[in-house]
Amino acid sequence: MLVALLLVTAGCTGGGAPAVPCASKVVQKELPEWARAGFSPGVAPHHVFSGRGDMVAVIFGYPLASPPRPNRGNKILWVSRLPLVPSSPLRIEARLEGGGAPVRTKVSGGPGPSLIDLPGAGCWRLDLSWSSHTDSIDLEYVAPE
Repeated sequence: MLVALLLVTAGCTGGGAPAVPCASKVVQKELPEWARAGFSPGVAPHHVFSGRGDMVAVIFGYPLASPPRPNRGNKILWVSRLPLVPSSPLRIEARLEGGGAPVRTKVSGGPGPSLIDLPGAGCWRLDLSWSSHTDSIDLEYVAPE
């Protein structure tokens, strides 16, 4: 089940922004033990750790694309290393590196499955807040070929 997602754009198109490499690197290896619930042993999904390592974004349909590819969404499974408050949402404020207005979104019910579509290709800094925790993560979105 995908979590309902609220997406509010504030005039951010991403057009013309310089290409900035993301500080957070996508890796493809087995997840840390605390993030493996629901995964078979030995599975090595694409994922990115947040700055403090308190959140991992497991990326399905790698690479993420803007606009999303037909028949393939930008699905991200958010997994928190820290305790969760039940029903507390994961709030995300994303900003394209190099400028632009923020894009705000919310994953109802907290970290879990989501679709995160952002309005332009490039490196996006996502400031995350959930269950009284905060962290940030960089995610690269590519222009579909």
